[in-house]
Amino acid sequence: MPMNAHEIESMIRAALPDAVVEIKDLAGDGDHYAATVTSSAFKGKSRVQQHQMVYAALQGHMGGTLHALALTTLAPDN
Repeated sequence: MPMNAHEIESMIRAALPDAVVEIKDLAGDGDHYAATVTSSAFKGKSRVQQHQMVYAALQGHMGGTLHALALTTLAPDN
């Protein structure tokens, strides 16, 4: 059963409470999403570390229930 965008956003926000999360369903099938996540928790972290933080927030759903996630991570400027 595919994940919906709200579930993805909720899981990310649970792990990164200050995160601003934007999710787009790329194919309309609930399996292929693009997400932009902005969080102060990303400051000082490499892009790989930032992505690992988001994948950890998804608690093992990546590659299973959630087939594909194009991920953009950002740290706020201020």
